[in-house]
Amino acid sequence: MRFEGTKSYVAADDLKVAVNAAIALERPLLIKGEPGTGKTVLAAEVAGAIKAPLIEWHIKSTTKAAQGLYEYDAVARLRDSQLGDPRVSEIRNYIKRGKLWDAFTSDERPLLLIDEIDKADIEFPNDLLQELDRMEFHVYETGETIKAAKRPIIVITSNNEKELPDAFLRRCFFHYIRFPDADTMRAIVEVHFPGIKQRLVAEALRMFYEIREVPGLKKKPSTSELLDWLKLLMVEDIGPETLRERDPKKLIPPLHGALLKNEQDVHLFERLAFLARREG
Repeated sequence: MRFEGTKSYVAADDLKVAVNAAIALERPLLIKGEPGTGKTVLAAEVAGAIKAPLIEWHIKSTTKAAQGLYEYDAVARLRDSQLGDPRVSEIRNYIKRGKLWDAFTSDERPLLLIDEIDKADIEFPNDLLQELDRMEFHVYETGETIKAAKRPIIVITSNNEKELPDAFLRRCFFHYIRFPDADTMRAIVEVHFPGIKQRLVAEALRMFYEIREVPGLKKKPSTSELLDWLKLLMVEDIGPETLRERDPKKLIPPLHGALLKNEQDVHLFERLAFLARREG
């Protein structure tokens, strides 16, 4: 059971090593990196490559660790008892299984994605330590213990919005996805747009990396935003000659809404264009 990348996902050698190490060690793989560098997609690609069922748990700011185990709806049971519903005699009717429960009871060894764990409360990772260590948890309402038949492969992603506890980090195999260099990015583009004109790609990549290097940029454009931009360039039939223009009035790239995601960065480029015109 080894991951060697896929036709639709260009994985660097160090990322492939990290995935296979986490599988061999049976430890959660903690993936960090800039938003848009393919952290979430990685889990689906690994699951497909090793033919493992994929179970996705997307974390929100309101998500609690207990929801990954199960939720007991006592209010619904009370309401049904008042209405004389016969289902109230079976407490299991009011227990909703969580993603960890699904992963632990899967017939095949699954891949569990815990996506954007840093969105949740700071105590969220610590609240999962025991369950991830022992691969079991207790259901107090029914008195049963849910134990993993096959230890799931666990991929955890983080955008570095907040620091994770040391006790949690010790239990993970860590990998940081570095932003792709130009050669790797060219390979990624080719995967998504086979046969795309290389002159257009060359000029687009040149401008893309120049934008990322602009001092003071609040949000650097990511891989996914580059792909969106290239798609728009092809749809609008914008050629490499347009991207190559050095007109100071056109410092902001065409269709820049795919790359620049906030008004501060747009204003920054407008100021740069103004300064360039003044110097000219």
